[in-house]
Amino acid sequence: MDIEKISLWHDQYQVRGFDKRYVRLKDIDPFLKTLNDDFEFVKIGESFQGRDINKIVIGKGKIKVLLWTQMHGNESTGTRALLDLLRFFKIPEGQEELANHILNAITLYCIPILNPDGAVAYTRVNAQSIDLNRDVIAKKAKESQLLQFWLKKINPSYCFNLHDQRNIFSVAPYNRTATMSFLAPSINEERSMNEGRKQTMTVIASINKELQKFIPGQIGRYTDEFYPTATGDNFQKMGHNTILIESGHAKGDSLRRVSRKATFMALIEGLRHIASKDAADMHKAYLEIPNNEKKYLDRIYKNVVVAGERTDLGILLIEKLQKDRIILVPSIDQIMDLKDFAADEIIEADHLDFEDKNAAENWVKNRFN
Repeated sequence: MDIEKISLWHDQYQVRGFDKRYVRLKDIDPFLKTLNDDFEFVKIGESFQGRDINKIVIGKGKIKVLLWTQMHGNESTGTRALLDLLRFFKIPEGQEELANHILNAITLYCIPILNPDGAVAYTRVNAQSIDLNRDVIAKKAKESQLLQFWLKKINPSYCFNLHDQRNIFSVAPYNRTATMSFLAPSINEERSMNEGRKQTMTVIASINKELQKFIPGQIGRYTDEFYPTATGDNFQKMGHNTILIESGHAKGDSLRRVSRKATFMALIEGLRHIASKDAADMHKAYLEIPNNEKKYLDRIYKNVVVAGERTDLGILLIEKLQKDRIILVPSIDQIMDLKDFAADEIIEADHLDFEDKNAAENWVKNRFN
């Protein structure tokens, strides 16, 4: 993949009107209706509150790949990147060879916005307050049942599970913001390394190699602790190689334009690698991706005084839905020496003196308002 050319394609042809975090089914419907006969677009079920859940199929290859977005309703970057991916296959303009290479080898099944009720409410959970990403065993949610029905029906070799991660994640050694993170889920508590997991790691290693040219030093790896009720862990255990993608923050980019583009690139490279049937084992390169850490904040006030003690204030901006738009509400996340943390903005504030934590919190709210 020529990442520079892919980057230029995205700049020119990305789906417009999605520089926002609040993305619902009704927002993406107008674009989905423009898809041509090369795409199969069908309703496959409904959410708990009766909203449509759709499936889009593109490609004619023997390798089956299942991809879904927004199983957490407030994590929309993957959906925006998926729209760009679908547009790429519709209008490859200068990238026809790459598009055909992928579509001749792969049949791609996409479920955009698996949790449409959560997308409307802008919540992680569905309308029953169920976290779909922890419902793989109990299957209490209609949405979880639907995903697993199609998993069994399609029987994909690979899955892409798309999420967003919080701004607080960083990458060692310089604590740059983790703009993208990946995980090849474990199959058991021992974190065994079977062939399927190695294949998953190899795909991620290939993605990382290309993305380092775009966002160097801003790619992390999640801990591979086994979660018995997690979707990715269980799908991987079932034999469906599952690539977990976490789209994150880039400095000064609250709308996540950078990670949207990086997610699009990750999908292109991941699919290209799978389509190429490259036998090379790169799983050790995956293990060289630095682990995620939680050492990034939106703003740090250095050397303030709180209750008579010299310290630092670490601020995170918390997303809240207000009248169909997302506002950012400041909150104190850390009161401690933050010399090991990075942030979008670091301010020397030795003139600030607060009687207690409540006074500091009130000042922060008024400051940002």
